[in-house]
Amino acid sequence: MAKDQFTEQLQVYSRWKEDIIRQIETYRDWLSAHDMNNLEDDLRMYEILDALDSDRITIGFAAEFSRGKTELINAIFFADYKRRLLPSSAGRTTMCPTELFYDNKVKTPYIRLLPIETRLEDTSISEYRQDKDNWINTDLDVESPEHMAEAFQEIIKTKSVPVESAIQLGLYAREDLLRAEVPPTSVEIPMWRHVMISFPHPLLKQGLVILDTPGLNAMGSEPELTMDMLPNAQAVIFVLAADTGATKSDMDIWHQYAQTFCENHQTGLIVVLNKIDTLWDELQDEATINANIHDQVTKTGELLNIEVDKIYPVSAQKGLLARVKNNDALLEKSGLLALEASLSEDVLPAKQHLVCKNIISRIGVMVDTTKAVLNQRQVEVQSQLNELRSLSGKSADVLMDTMQKLRTEQSIYQKDVENFQTSRHVLKRQLIALIEALGLDNLDHLIAKTRADMVDSWTTHGMKSGMKTFFDGARDSMMQVNYQAEKSNDIVQTIYDRFRDEHGFSDLNPTLFATARYSRELDQLYKKAEEFRSSSVTTMTEQSFVVKKFFVSMVSHARNIFFRANQDAEDWAGTVMRPLAARIRERKLQLEKRLTNLQKIKNSREKLSDNIAGLEKQSDELTAQLATIGGILDSVSSPLPSPQEHSQKAAAAL
Repeated sequence: MAKDQFTEQLQVYSRWKEDIIRQIETYRDWLSAHDMNNLEDDLRMYEILDALDSDRITIGFAAEFSRGKTELINAIFFADYKRRLLPSSAGRTTMCPTELFYDNKVKTPYIRLLPIETRLEDTSISEYRQDKDNWINTDLDVESPEHMAEAFQEIIKTKSVPVESAIQLGLYAREDLLRAEVPPTSVEIPMWRHVMISFPHPLLKQGLVILDTPGLNAMGSEPELTMDMLPNAQAVIFVLAADTGATKSDMDIWHQYAQTFCENHQTGLIVVLNKIDTLWDELQDEATINANIHDQVTKTGELLNIEVDKIYPVSAQKGLLARVKNNDALLEKSGLLALEASLSEDVLPAKQHLVCKNIISRIGVMVDTTKAVLNQRQVEVQSQLNELRSLSGKSADVLMDTMQKLRTEQSIYQKDVENFQTSRHVLKRQLIALIEALGLDNLDHLIAKTRADMVDSWTTHGMKSGMKTFFDGARDSMMQVNYQAEKSNDIVQTIYDRFRDEHGFSDLNPTLFATARYSRELDQLYKKAEEFRSSSVTTMTEQSFVVKKFFVSMVSHARNIFFRANQDAEDWAGTVMRPLAARIRERKLQLEKRLTNLQKIKNSREKLSDNIAGLEKQSDELTAQLATIGGILDSVSSPLPSPQEHSQKAAAAL
């Protein structure tokens, strides 16, 4: 069954990660054993290992209210409990963003609830995550499905608050109050801003995270959902209902969210047309029913401007019922199996690709440098072997002439090394300019000034003007970053070119610092800020909440872009010359070894055969080492096997 396929593929992905962890640990130990490690590389590998250990696969669910989104989660992931685990009755269910995962650092299952009143603070959900004391904590009894289902009722709890309080929280517009014929004195709002649920479900223990979201109104008022949480998911399932079709509010969510997700992902956006059982008319034959469903799917594809095969017609309710009752025919008819097959075949390979990309970006240059040094040693060993074999039976004068040529070569090379050190000083000054351009001090000053101007503004126009001023300043800063990065790259390329042309390092090319992705992210954020700035909702919302929302979402996101760019630039600055420095150091050592060997032969001709034998043994060892190191990135980059392929591979290894 496809559910089993998804579970098995998730297990294959977990075992693939375990294998990569072993490979990296083996590489780290090998570097240490061969005296080729350093503190920076050790730290880099530790960070990769820690990231792999805490790696998660997030699947987000987005929809308007009453589309059956939570029922779909129950049917796909929690049907083994033989009941509805998450509340999914008629009407509004999920009232706040809810994450289901397994916290391997806190073994006791729990629910953590962030009070809605935290919206009054200038603090993001991400910041609140750092301290569990900000949350209401409740232990979960996972041995009792009844207790768990009861505990999960917290997700849908609301409370009545005075209208003024709701306005301050950004959950009610003052203009709506003024337009009402009978102004309310109180309104119903969610009790919680965010919910985190950790329990040891088998899929969650393997790193799956399920993000359940509320409908449009809550999504619009909790910007981290659309700015960070959903865009960072590996897949998002967008749910429509066959009984309503794509309504205006559905399309608003689609345009608001799908655009953001597609800008950051090539795959992973899945559309579900739920509640197809409403089209199961007992007075029609199966062919007519299927034709009606296909017609609904086609119309949905035209509305959303996506291919029909990206839309999955499903009945979550019947699928859950089928699994509870063990009814395979109903399960097949529900359409769940095709959806779950897509999760297995598309989502997990896409996630693996992202992990591979991250690993290679972090240690790829390090591994390539190790391979290059070993290759250089192999070339030098072969050169020495040829040199020593040619000296067999030759006179002492020939040996002296060879030594003199080698000393001349060593002298020239030493001057080039001194020039290299001078070039590094020039580069260092330029890298300082790059890091300063990415420094957060100036940006924080701009943030503080923008906040003060917006808070002090008496008009909506003045407040919106402050938003534009901030992003204009941020974009100017990014232009300066691009300029400094280009200058830094030019110097790096010039240094590498010199040694490649003069000393035969033809396989050595530098990794240049790319700023395009940061500029692109900032431009995307600028567009969202313009939409936020010009939105009628922003105009109607309480000014104090607009300021909070702008800073918690837009400004904090912009600062995060510069923060990541700063970290990446510092990391690049510390490593960009390391491959060339390693090759220069290796060439210097090999020249010294050749002179030492020739000196020994000069002192005793009997040493010639011993040196030849030693070099031949060294050549064999280098060949074996290259094979070991070469296999590391190959393992990382290998496509994720199917469960069947993985089983066959495991059996062959026994």
